[in-house]
Amino acid sequence: MMKARVTVTLKNGVLDPQGQAIEGALAGLGFGGIGSVRQGKVFDLVLEGTDIEAARSQITAMCEKLLANTVIENFAIEISN
Repeated sequence: MMKARVTVTLKNGVLDPQGQAIEGALAGLGFGGIGSVRQGKVFDLVLEGTDIEAARSQITAMCEKLLANTVIENFAIEISN
């Protein structure tokens, strides 16, 4: 069994209204010194098998087909045994 974490974030230049709302809320709560906030999403997967490269290939396909909108989002994959 392997564990994988996929982190999906908006590409630079894409507007992030949720990140802006979080930034404003943090300032309203008294947390100063924050230049900007960008939000994203994380997917934790448990995979059968031990072939890391096959898993990376499969997860990349998952990201391209479902987990990320590759027009406006980037994704990063971390795999551990």
